[in-house]
Amino acid sequence: MKYFSTRDAEKKSFDSAVVIKKGLASDGGLFVPDSLPSLTREDIEKLCGLSYPERAATVLSKYLTDYTYDELLADCEKAYCESSFPGGAAPLRKVTDTLYSLELWHGPTAAFKDMALQIMPRLLSRALTKTGEKNTALILVATSGDTGKAALEGYKDVDGVKIMVFYPISGVSKVQKLQMVTQTGNNVNVCAIEGNFDDAQSGVKKIFSDEDAKKILLENSYILSSANSINWGRLAPQIVYYVSAYCDMLNSGEVTYGETVNVCVPTGNFGNIFAAYLAKLMGLPIGKLICASNDNNVLTEFLSSGTYNRNRTFHTTISPSMDILISSNLERLLYFTAGSEKTATYMKQLSENGAYTVSEEIMSVISENFDGYFADETSTRKTLKHFYDDYGYLADTHTSVALDCAEQYISKTGDTRKMIVASTASPYKFAADVYEAIAHKKASADTGALDDLSALTNTEITYPLKGLAERKVNFDTVIPSEDMLKEVYKFM
Repeated sequence: MKYFSTRDAEKKSFDSAVVIKKGLASDGGLFVPDSLPSLTREDIEKLCGLSYPERAATVLSKYLTDYTYDELLADCEKAYCESSFPGGAAPLRKVTDTLYSLELWHGPTAAFKDMALQIMPRLLSRALTKTGEKNTALILVATSGDTGKAALEGYKDVDGVKIMVFYPISGVSKVQKLQMVTQTGNNVNVCAIEGNFDDAQSGVKKIFSDEDAKKILLENSYILSSANSINWGRLAPQIVYYVSAYCDMLNSGEVTYGETVNVCVPTGNFGNIFAAYLAKLMGLPIGKLICASNDNNVLTEFLSSGTYNRNRTFHTTISPSMDILISSNLERLLYFTAGSEKTATYMKQLSENGAYTVSEEIMSVISENFDGYFADETSTRKTLKHFYDDYGYLADTHTSVALDCAEQYISKTGDTRKMIVASTASPYKFAADVYEAIAHKKASADTGALDDLSALTNTEITYPLKGLAERKVNFDTVIPSEDMLKEVYKFM
């Protein structure tokens, strides 16, 4: 299977190892496969009898054809082992008669990013070997909270790799910040920027497209790569857990083969829900994909109007990983529905004017598959308490956004098909806000909220977060966003 840029009408092709190493295409576009593999009934029934690592290796082998199945299986078994994912990866929990929570946060950093970022460093390490790369891969990451820690944990002390993470100083939770600034490893660096996530993401993209910077890096034996979901090696593993969830529903008798299920995903950058869309295109019986947003509802507006407009007030919310106005992976959806030429035009308009509008024909195709809803801060808190009080289900703030949007969709459409809701973080990553929503009072300062939430709900603090306040702070640099390249040179 070959890959090419979303913006390249000539479709210059690359192997998967090359695109995983490169991260972002030279023209600023995102890599997409030249075709989509299929999932037949026979494939899915076979997957039902396999472990999660075996399911992952099987699905990935359909996309990463220059990797052998044995290589992928070895990496998946290490990535999704019991020590990293106690009790197993991506368990599916029934919450109501129709809602099922796909808990993606049982890994080493308590966020769904672990599902991709435990396997991705292994894929990159093999990619460097397969492509004969002798230079050090410098991973640059912009994070709204979870990707940063998951990438740091996945790449720490990996041979041939250094990683640098940028995060918005006031745009992450206290727990997320502590997870990053206490990171250990001989090849890692963490830096806060003055600004929001979009500033960090734009800064990283600017560095990737800076030919002079890449020349200087190469002269010093470095090449750039990315761990954000703009990198295909990060996105492909996310397809797996939707396939696995359907297999689990078949195994438990919750559905019969061919019965379609809906999927609701809380998303800001559109990568997690786009992975579900790819699973649907492959043949997984998925009906509607519900895109759940918070007050930064740029995606909701796009899905209802066909206009994407980032020129709006940026809101800092209690679901900070979704505080995004530039949804990078939406570009891949545009490619699949509009083609490379129109996608390049839309991205140029977004860069120059901050907005673009797609045709009614394109929106018709998108609307067949997607619907969008958003939950404001009040609704997020009410839904969090509602699901805890009425169903005994303790969710984090992002999952609460998705649960609220799932109920909105059901109420509006009357669609009662069973629905998989992506649960993207442990409630303990946002313990202060979760506690306040349930108890209607403030939690103790800083990480004391972890203990407060545990005592209130009689649940255990998620294992990666225990003792967080006692860890040594290793990174305290704060810079203006325009100084990001200078900081990269210092790290280099």
